[in-house]
Amino acid sequence: MSRPTNGAQIVDRGFQRYDGPRVGLLRSIWSVTWQSIRATLGLGRPARHKIFPVAAVVIAYLPAVVFVGVSILIGDVLDPNEVADYASYYGFITAAILLFAGLVAPEVLVGDRRNGMLAMYLSTPLHRGTYLAAKALAVGLTLALVTLGPPLLVLIGYTLDNAGPDGFGNWMVVLGRIFLSAVGVSAALTAVSMAASSITDRRAFASIGVVLLALASPAVASALVDGAELSPSWRLIDVFSMPFELVFRIYGEPGNFPEVSTANILLANAAWTIGGLLVVAVKYSRMVVAR
Repeated sequence: MSRPTNGAQIVDRGFQRYDGPRVGLLRSIWSVTWQSIRATLGLGRPARHKIFPVAAVVIAYLPAVVFVGVSILIGDVLDPNEVADYASYYGFITAAILLFAGLVAPEVLVGDRRNGMLAMYLSTPLHRGTYLAAKALAVGLTLALVTLGPPLLVLIGYTLDNAGPDGFGNWMVVLGRIFLSAVGVSAALTAVSMAASSITDRRAFASIGVVLLALASPAVASALVDGAELSPSWRLIDVFSMPFELVFRIYGEPGNFPEVSTANILLANAAWTIGGLLVVAVKYSRMVVAR
């Protein structure tokens, strides 16, 4: 009895060496970074994944558009910087920054652990350190959409309306302060949000943890200093306010807590940043990943 044939063949070809292009470790890190940014912003995904990122971006840029519009309409009557200067701009968009901080890192980190992508990434030339570096870069760059972009838009709009800094040197100083402020805010919030995302496998829990920490730490700090009349140094446990307080000091302004020294504020932000990254490093070093 003959067996029916359909033209299919099984050929034992064995293992073959890959002869294609090799782009190197830096390109691999950037590839993971870019894919993480795309996933966070909902690019290439259904519309429901774009709702929160788009809402946060709109909230962040809307005041900048308004301030530039005010500068154009009544700039001859009122100095635009009296309406909103660069240092105080973040006070108008804290909701957008908090939304991004609670959204980005859980999407970037938790998803890979739940869907098995972490094991696939670690089967490539990436190791845990370079993988986390790529993810931290993705979170930081995504946060830059709401920490760097809006003040930069204000600077460009004021400059085009002849209401910006006087002279090229002063303009570059303000530009440098905008970049330093964005880095200061993004670094601390990136580290804290990544730390929260490394200790749970639920995106919602991680997001809620970031938001609760951001809302609870100012209340606790205020209760200790204003209520219990303890040292103003207890303000430094306020993880959400200290990055924005650092922004005021970058611009040479006293900020909301002038009783706290600039050096202590800088150290507090560094401590939150380094502490958060250490939590992430320890959690991932002890994590068992089945390849």
